[in-house]
Formats: sequence, structure tokens, C-alpha cells
Amino acid sequence: MIKILNNENYDINQSLKDENLSEGDYEEILKRLGRKPNRTELGMFGVMWSEHCCYRNSKPLLSNFPTKGKKVLVGPGENAGVIDVGNNQKLVFKIESHNHPSAIEPFQGAATGVGGILRDIFTMGARPIAVLNSLRFGNLDKTSNISLIRGVVAGISHYGNCVGVPTVGGEIDFDDSYSGNPLVNVMALGLLETDQIVCSGANKEGAPVLYVGNTTGKDGVGGASFASSELTTNSLDDRPAVQVGDPFIEKSLIEACLEAFKSGDVIAAQDMGAAGLTCSSAEMAANGGLGISINLDLVPAREYDMSPYQYLLSESQERMLLVVKKDKLNSLIKQFKKWGLYANVIGEVIKEKEVIISHKSQIVAQIPTSALSDDTPINIHKVSKQIPDYLLRKWEWKEEELPSINNNEIISLKDQKSLTLSEIILKLLSTPSIASKRWIYRQYDSQVQLNTVFKPGEADAALIRLRNQHEKCKNKVFTGIAASVDCNSRWVSLDPFRGSIAAVAESARNVSCVGADPIAITNNLNFSSPDTEIGYWQLALACEGISEACIALETPVTGGNVSLYNESKNENNKITPINPTPVIGMVGTIDNVDNAVNSGWKNINDQIWIIGSNSSESTLAASSYLEYFHGLITGRPPKINLQDEKFCQSFLREAILKNYIISSHDVSDGGLSIALSECCILSAKGAIIELENKNIRKDKLLFSEGGSRVIFSVSKNKEHNFLNFIKDKSIYFGQNIYVKKIGIVSEQNLNIRLDDKDICNIKVEDLTEKFNNSISNSF
Repeated sequence: MIKILNNENYDINQSLKDENLSEGDYEEILKRLGRKPNRTELGMFGVMWSEHCCYRNSKPLLSNFPTKGKKVLVGPGENAGVIDVGNNQKLVFKIESHNHPSAIEPFQGAATGVGGILRDIFTMGARPIAVLNSLRFGNLDKTSNISLIRGVVAGISHYGNCVGVPTVGGEIDFDDSYSGNPLVNVMALGLLETDQIVCSGANKEGAPVLYVGNTTGKDGVGGASFASSELTTNSLDDRPAVQVGDPFIEKSLIEACLEAFKSGDVIAAQDMGAAGLTCSSAEMAANGGLGISINLDLVPAREYDMSPYQYLLSESQERMLLVVKKDKLNSLIKQFKKWGLYANVIGEVIKEKEVIISHKSQIVAQIPTSALSDDTPINIHKVSKQIPDYLLRKWEWKEEELPSINNNEIISLKDQKSLTLSEIILKLLSTPSIASKRWIYRQYDSQVQLNTVFKPGEADAALIRLRNQHEKCKNKVFTGIAASVDCNSRWVSLDPFRGSIAAVAESARNVSCVGADPIAITNNLNFSSPDTEIGYWQLALACEGISEACIALETPVTGGNVSLYNESKNENNKITPINPTPVIGMVGTIDNVDNAVNSGWKNINDQIWIIGSNSSESTLAASSYLEYFHGLITGRPPKINLQDEKFCQSFLREAILKNYIISSHDVSDGGLSIALSECCILSAKGAIIELENKNIRKDKLLFSEGGSRVIFSVSKNKEHNFLNFIKDKSIYFGQNIYVKKIGIVSEQNLNIRLDDKDICNIKVEDLTEKFNNSISNSF
């Protein structure tokens, strides 16, 4: 072949800008190659050295995460994390973002986000068993945000429903900061079906490189670089950087790959996701300690005028790169074609540690594997030691600044209207961030595969039944996986450290509320530009908070995703950063799904209890009540005592597994009154609650957040056993933990009393109407 490595003249400055590379990066490329890169090679470096692929801004922070654990089998570095869930079963899970593509092309951006995370799962040899999503949009008073929501939800439901993987849970929040830059984070779980975990290292010299799946087109070219830059008013011009997905081909790809992996004839596998063929080939070579040679003429293409640059940087969907055993090649090709997929040998693993790309009988790129993948550039940022002045001013806020309450009424600082406490509860329930998301999740198929224990909205965490041929299943006793995605971005914006601790604690608490033991997390760090002092400070403190919480709760980090530059720029060049949003995806295990509980009350006259910690603050600062009723986003989020949090969750799980607790729900957005309301709505039953006056404001009793609190119900005929259980555990309580009865389940009303006097009395049907119809009415 004839080398044409340097036959191009191109504008270096413009090309560096196009690839989001700096002059320093270019100098490093010259050093590593010993020559000037051609335009194709520059594009390869651009995607491989983007934040999306090499975490150049966040790697120093991510290295401090706790990643080891007794049940962790594979941590960060592979396509997804893997944990041991018992009974000789292994769970593969990860979360990824598709934020920028969804802002530009909502349907395809969200749909291909689902497809991409599913490929991360089955690339490891696991069958996808569930999807969850964490979504953020601007407020619903803007028609542009409603259009975004429609497109994103339609994209998620289309891909997930067609591919046959249930969407079992998630969270959705609304804030103006996301108007120009919505967040679409998708988490997937899979159960390993192969004897060995399939990894990505191409470690067999001479082994064929097999391309399988869909054809390569011009869609998604440069998507990784696009995902690592801010959104502007010109971002619609980047629509070609958004991929187009086909869930039916993905379904065939899942079945064909799992069949091939089980045969043991696949040496290594990598999906062609971010950075496409460039990333998959370079990473496989680097991870295997060898090189790789690719002939682009052999790549199945849907367009015939594609350049080497487009082939290498295309992020067309439903494509995989496999390194296979040479003597099994023909049988594997036949197998993939049986599923209606392309299966072409496009290269081989070579001894020389280089990525060599040819096109039309000429070498168009020749780069040492270490140059692309090893010691990728790190952007060094200094973490400010000073808390920003605007936050210090917000932290000075005191509850005494609120109006006094007279006759159970209080004046809103937002609009000067006076509402009763009952009316405030109804107002909060109708706020989109708190209201039922059923208009959204009813578009998702949550029951396909027939292993979803709780429907979306029924419990604090999703719960998936694990079917296996082990002996227990003969008695119809199934283990389960609980999963939850959580982040209170208001708290993180007001205190990145405390807010991120709370995100981990809440995700673990939600898993515990169904009776499952939290095991490990994956995270999606959605932040604005790290190039600003505040942006990087927020990211750094959030990572510190996640680490501290994961260590205390013994839930190591198995992997995840970093999405930076989440900010929008208007026509006046005004930049609006999103609220920092470190989404935590927690997974846990339960030995018998029949012991799990959901959130709704069960029987009239069941007792209602609460557990919490006096040393974990409970406050109106940073609360939903403060924002949605008074129009204030201020105050410092409550501090959580992680050891107390851990004990409360352990107590809860043990009582659930002993069948003392028959429903459970954490106290989070909106405080105690909203948690009680949600339990009433789910069960169509009321509650009579008796609170004690401890010289605390009534609105604080009803709407304060924090305190590591969970409300739960106990069957009246189990009261004696439960009291004995509390007595046995009380020696571990210390002075901080409290467990106390606060009421009973009733028939029709939520009646909250203070010192034998009603402070609110609302019909359950009124609660339900406000909660269930708020979002749908917006459409």
C-alpha cells in the first residue's frame, strides 16, 4: 500500500477548533507522531481526546472514588460494572448520558441513548433486563420545553418498547436552568449469560476483526466531540452529529451477540458507540497490548461517497466490533447473517502496536495505539478553596425570615397570597417536579419480560425478579434486584458536597425502602463548563461528597459517565449553566422478592410509624416548599449523619424481611406531608396523623426535608412482635435514632393533627386529582 499520511493541506487553526483541540494538544500530537497528522488522524485524536471519551477534565477527581468491594467483579474501565448478586449470577449495570443530542433532536437523541447503554450491557455478555432514566427539563410554561419532553419520552418509549427491555423506573425534574440543555440519562441493567465476562482487549495476534450489525452512514459523525461542547443558538446545525437508531436491528444484535459469546469463539468485543470505529478499534488494541489493522473498503456502508474521516468518526447505531477465533470465523459469520445482520471481516489484530487504517488501497491513518489511548491529556484545574460569595449569602437564610402562621394560614412571599396548610399541600402535589409522572411512564412498557415486581410509581425503587434454574426456584422463591436513580439538583446547586452526599443516601434509602440491600452505584455527573472556577468547584466538591457517602454506606462506584459543558448560550452570548446534577444509580439485592414492600398503605387501622435521625438535620432550607410556595431557592441543604443513615436503612430492611413492615416510603421532596399524601394516593386510603408540638413551626413539621426519615406501616396484629423488635434494636439506637408511631391508616381523608387540633384535613380524592393530573394538563 502507498502511504499518503501527509498529502493534505488544511487550516490547522480551524481544524483544531472543529475538533475541540487546543494548540497544546496539537503540540502533543506532533510529539507522539513525530510528524504532522493528516486531517483524518486529527479527527481521530479529536474524538479520543474529548471529555466524553477520555475524561480529560474529570479524571483526577474520578480517581478518588471508592471502586473496590467484596461483590464488585468489574469496576471502572470496561464497558460496564459487574457485581456478584448471589446464586452464581452476575449483574452488569451502567448509566450514560445523551444530553446534547437530545437537545438538538429529542426523539433520536433519547432513542439512541437507550440503544447505546443497552450495547454497553450486552457487550459484556449480559442480557439487558431493565432500563431506568433520569430526565431534566425546563419548566412547562414554555412550549419549547413541552416539545422537548414529548420528543424525548417518545424516543425512550419507542426504542425500549421495540427492543423488548422494560423501562421500570426513573426520576424527572423541572427547572429553568435546563431549558436550553435538557438532561437525558439512561441506566441499564443486565444479567450475565456467559460463563466468562466478555472484555474488550484484543490479545490474540492474527485474529480476525469482525464488524457486525448495521451499516455505517454519515449520521453521528463527531458525536463525541459534539457532546463535549456547549450548546448555542447555532447548535441545530449539528443535527448530523445526532445518531439515528433502529431498535429492531438492536434486538437482533442482542440475540446474535449473546449466542456468539456463549460459544466461547469471541475473544473480545466492543460496541461502536462514542467515537465509533476509531474508539472501538483503538481501545481494543490498547487493552490487548497489540495493534489493529482496518480496511475501510470492507466496512458495510449505507452511503457510497464516504471519506475515511466519516467512516472512522461515524456513530451510526447498532454496530459491534469483535475479535474472534480464526477457525470459528465462518460459523460466526453464518450465525450473524441468520439474524439479518451484516458480518464482515474488516481487519486483523497485528503485532505492531499501531492502529493502521486503509482506504482504497492506501493507508490513511497510522497511529501508535499508545498515542491515542494512553496518557491522554489532562486539563489541570485548581479547585477553589473559597466558597462562592453568592452561596455564603444564601446559607445565611433563617426560617425566622418567613411570615408567621395564623389560623393554619401563611402568606406566600412569592405572590403575597395567603393559603391554608391544606392548600399548600395541594399546591405542592400539583408542582410538576413532585406530581405524578404517570403521563410519561405509562408510555413505557414496564412489564415486558414479565419480571417487573412493582410498576413504575408504586414503590421507592424498581424491583426486578431474577429467574434462574437454581434449586430455590423450584419452590418459586426468587431473588431480586432493586434499582433507583436519584439526585436533588436544588440541593447540589446550593451545596455540591452536601447535595451529592444526599443523592447517594437517598438512592440507597429508596432501595432499602423496598427491602433490598444497597450494593453498588454507577453515576452520571452532569455539570456545566469545568473551565470556570465555579463549574469546576461544583464538580470537585460533588465528587468528594459521592466518595464520602459511598465509603460510609459501603456502596462502591463501578463506573459511570461524565457529561460536562451542559450550558446554553443565547443570541446575546449569555451563558446559562444547568444546575449541577450528579445522578446516582444505585442497585441492591433482596433474597426473596415476595418479602419486598411498596409505598401504599395496606389495611385500615394499620399503624403508621416514622424512623429518622435527630443528628441528620431536618430543615426548610433548600426545600421544595421554599421554592414552589415562597419562590425562594436559598438556604443550606441539611447535613446527613451517614452512620445514622446507614443504621436507619438497616433497621428498615430487617423489619421488612421479618414481615413487620408492610409499606415503606422515604421522606424527600415536600417533606412529611407530601410523603404521607403519596402513600394515601397510592392506596386510595387516608391517614390520621398525630404530631407533637416541640415549639417548631407548623410548616416545618409538614414540609421540612432531610433527617434520614422514612414512614412505614405495620399491621395491627404484628404490633406486639414489632415492639419487641424495636426493644431488641434499641441498644444500638444511641441518642440520635428515633422510631415512633405517628398515626393509623383511615378511610377517606388525610387528617394531620397537632396537639389534638387539625392543621390539615384533605380528601384523598382531592390529593389524587392534584397529584395525577398536573403534568398531563400541561399537555
